[in-house]
Amino acid sequence: MYCVRNVTEDLYWIGANDHRLSLFENIHPIPEGVSYNAYVLMDEKTVLFDTIDWSSCRQFLENLEHVLNGRPLDYMVINHMEPDHGASIEEVLLRYPDVTIISTEKAFMLMRQFDFDINGHTLDEVKEGDTRCFGKHTVTFVAAPMVHWPEAMVTFDVTDGVLFAADAFGSFGALDGKLFNDEVNFDRDWIDHARRYYTNIVGKYGPHVQLLLKKAAGIVNDIKYICPLHGPVWRSDFGYLLDKYQHWSTYEPEEKGVMIAYASMYGNTEAAAQALAAKLCEKGMTNVVMYDVSNTHVSYLISETFRLSHVVLASVTYNLGIYPVMHNYLMDMKALNLQNRTFAIVENGSWACKSGDLMEKFIQNEMKNMTVLSSRLSLASTLKAEKANELDVLADAIIESMEEEKNK
Repeated sequence: MYCVRNVTEDLYWIGANDHRLSLFENIHPIPEGVSYNAYVLMDEKTVLFDTIDWSSCRQFLENLEHVLNGRPLDYMVINHMEPDHGASIEEVLLRYPDVTIISTEKAFMLMRQFDFDINGHTLDEVKEGDTRCFGKHTVTFVAAPMVHWPEAMVTFDVTDGVLFAADAFGSFGALDGKLFNDEVNFDRDWIDHARRYYTNIVGKYGPHVQLLLKKAAGIVNDIKYICPLHGPVWRSDFGYLLDKYQHWSTYEPEEKGVMIAYASMYGNTEAAAQALAAKLCEKGMTNVVMYDVSNTHVSYLISETFRLSHVVLASVTYNLGIYPVMHNYLMDMKALNLQNRTFAIVENGSWACKSGDLMEKFIQNEMKNMTVLSSRLSLASTLKAEKANELDVLADAIIESMEEEKNK
């Protein structure tokens, strides 16, 4: 049975929702599923914009057949070749062998790398600035390399103001019938999905996203719809979405607040982290969140680190080093190019307290544009009453740092 929705009079969403997949890219948990978005334009010529993951191919093909309603498929535009979008290309070619594939040189290279049999089909290679007319609709192509693969492009339908945005402006989370951003409470129910998607999938490539945003600035007043390959279609409140992308792609925090990430073996470091959180709230800084790095997937940690301005790393010493899951978290921050955060350190060790120095060294030597506060809380096994003043000093230092940044 087909499941489609109109985006505009001539444009249809023909994607699918996946609640069976537990790990996106086999690494990121998606407890609320994910959507794979594909679109069909019904003009004098019919045009398919991207395909979807192999796991949902049957639904996609039923949707495509329903919308075409007996008409041939004339064109297939591939904006992004990653398998969660490109995996069903061959299935389309088997059913519509006369279709012309429109894509970039690198995308065609990747199709061949994935052993897609495209050589017997008509291929139309496009570059930035090229246009194609399908009847009353004319589209233009914009290169979007490393957002987040090198072959990526976006396509803009200048007739209806529709931006086919590839992996830009996407989100985790299944749509489950609600296609548009104004059909959901995005700031309540979706922003965490969107942030975690961006920061973990695209986060490393902030400069490339900035380049795409600068290109889009020239047509921003003409954009009426943003059609990403995951998540809701945007038809309103573009300023909200672009503001989030501006923060994320420049590595500027969205909010002044404190994330306390703690690594605790027997609960003593966690107790110190709780005491610090209480002290911060007591002093008026209530935008505080806490995460146990041992049982919180690192994708959630990364998302929250992008959101907030200050991060407390509270870690035991383990084999004279940083606790392994805390080290993994730091490595992910480095890999995703996170910048412009202020760190405070809480360290613990029963006989050799090394974690604090090692975490500070990692931040200063391995990451960019980071600040480590000079105040530090050092524990010998447990937080004792005589450390109350140090706890107070550390909380004050975090809050004073926020005030200094606010006044810059």
